[in-house]
Formats: sequence, C-alpha cells, structure tokens
Amino acid sequence: MSNFWVYFAAKPLWWIIVTIAAFLFTSWLNRRVGGTPLLHPVLVALTLIIILLRLTGTDYDTYFEGAQFIHFMLGPATVALAIPLYDHFERVKKMLVPLLVACFCGALTASLSVILVAWLLGASEGTLLSLAPKSVTSPIAIGIAEKIGGYPSLAAGLVLITGAIGCLAAPPIFRWLKIEDDAVKGFTLGLSSHGFGTAFAFEFSTLAGAFAGLAMGLTGLLTAFLVPVLVGLLGLG
Repeated sequence: MSNFWVYFAAKPLWWIIVTIAAFLFTSWLNRRVGGTPLLHPVLVALTLIIILLRLTGTDYDTYFEGAQFIHFMLGPATVALAIPLYDHFERVKKMLVPLLVACFCGALTASLSVILVAWLLGASEGTLLSLAPKSVTSPIAIGIAEKIGGYPSLAAGLVLITGAIGCLAAPPIFRWLKIEDDAVKGFTLGLSSHGFGTAFAFEFSTLAGAFAGLAMGLTGLLTAFLVPVLVGLLGLG
C-alpha cells in the first residue's frame, strides 16, 4: 500500500485530481445542506486537502508542483469575469461615480477598522500588517503583505476567513436593510468578500456577479495603493 501511495503521490496529475475531486465533493455537499456559507466548498475542500497532506506527510511544495496548473488558471478565470460585466456595462457607466466612492470608502474602512480592532486587542505589528489587506483577493493580499512587512501566509489565511464570514453575514444584512437590488448586493459582496463574495453573488444573478467582479477588481487596486499609505500614517512597518 505504501508503495502504491509513493508512486501516485509523485505524479503531478495526482494532486490535480485530488484538488478537483475535493472541490466537486464539497460543492455537492454544500448543495445538499442548502448552500450554507458555513460549509463553503472552498473552505471545506481546503480543510480536506490539508488533512490529506498531513496524513501522508506531503509538504506544500510537492502539492503545489502537482496542482500549479489550477493556480495558473486563476488568471484566465478572473479575466472571464469581464464577460458578465460587459453585458451590464451601460448600468455600470450610469453608476460609476457612486461605485467609485463606495469602493474607496469600503476599502479604507476595511483596512482601518481591522487594524484598530486588532491593535486594541494587543496584536503584534506583524499581525496588524497581515490583517490590513484581508478584504482583497489572495494574490493581491499576499503581494501587499510582502510589501509592507506582514506575513504573506497569514494574510492568505485571513483572506479566506474574511470571505467566508462575508458570505455568511451578507444574506441577513440584506434582509435587515431591505436591499433587493442585485447590483448593490453583488458590489457589496465583491468589495467585502473578494472571490468568495463574487462566487456567492452569482447565486443571486449574473447582474450581481458582474458587479461583484467589478468591486473585487476595484477594491484590490485601491487597497494596493491605500494600505501602504495607511500603514505609513499609522507608524507601522
């Protein structure tokens, strides 16, 4: 049995199969339980893969070498979000100024509030710098954390937690505030919960998904400029 495992674990294709199989299973499981964000497919699949890596003694570099094609496909998948955005481009143009203002305020609030709360709770400087970009998609958050002196791996984990919490909190908040416009729902999810929120927004409609993709991109861009300035003003880094 050990020889069987060593043979297949060494094959690059094996980890792609494992990753896809884990995601398909967790997506099925999520649908079976009513689509609750508590069992978000990405988080559950991530947990299962981590457990498998621990049980088999496989290091992350070996896993990534086998599954890096999926990582490469993140780029084309992100670019593909422009398709539904193009379909609703006229509405985006009409709302451009309010969207930019909302995005700026949201990005600033997300970074500043988490830094202040963590500081009040006694977090270390490295943790504060890792928390600052927690509301943008992982590749951008990792890059920002590296630039300002945070921990990239911690930043990546915090991004996942932020996305899951955002998807969990959004539905009751929308009901409480009586928000029915899918464009508003989508933009809010993309701004606060990056890729998780964008995927969740498509469950409402393609309109929500289009605005979520727009918000995710704008928030990532603004945060990349805002956080280093904010960190400097607060005397961190």
